[in-house]
Amino acid sequence: MFLKRILYYLNPATLFGKSSGNSSLRFMHGINRISILLFLFCLTVMLVRAMTR
Repeated sequence: MFLKRILYYLNPATLFGKSSGNSSLRFMHGINRISILLFLFCLTVMLVRAMTR
């Protein structure tokens, strides 16, 4: 359930969907998505570097 919600949140198809008129909230969600994607990217880089040593 939790993973399903995260995958829906990070889905590029829902990124450009219809949202509320509040632009501050929309920008906040965009920054949150960027930070989560950057975190996951860094985790994969660290994992790959650990496995190649």
